[in-house]
Amino acid sequence: MSLISDIFTWWNGATLGTKLFTRRHGRLVGEDEWGNKYYEQRDGKGPLGKPRRWVIYNGVAEASKVPPEWHAWLHYTVDTPPTEEAYRAKPWEKPHIPNMTGTPQAYRPPGSILRPHPRPQGEPDYEPWQAE
Repeated sequence: MSLISDIFTWWNGATLGTKLFTRRHGRLVGEDEWGNKYYEQRDGKGPLGKPRRWVIYNGVAEASKVPPEWHAWLHYTVDTPPTEEAYRAKPWEKPHIPNMTGTPQAYRPPGSILRPHPRPQGEPDYEPWQAE
């Protein structure tokens, strides 16, 4: 079943085509704390005149699983990958968390029917505007 999912599905990780392309053209640059692997084109230039950069996710392909330091490298904001220099988060930066949409940890605003403790009946959702 793994071979079939490698050929036809991209959301469970890299497809067979991506794995073959990576083996032929990619150079492993590093890995983050979640097991995502980051690659750069070994030879030649991509369409932007720079070597292509890409990530192969560990598990489900979810872009929010890329930490900020690797995101900056993937998008050519910085030239040096985090594995070659000591990345230190700024004091005001919060720890990275992936997108929680669709999970029990997702944000549920007040009044949401999916909130664990819905607002008491009789409380208005909003205060209507009144013309003077």
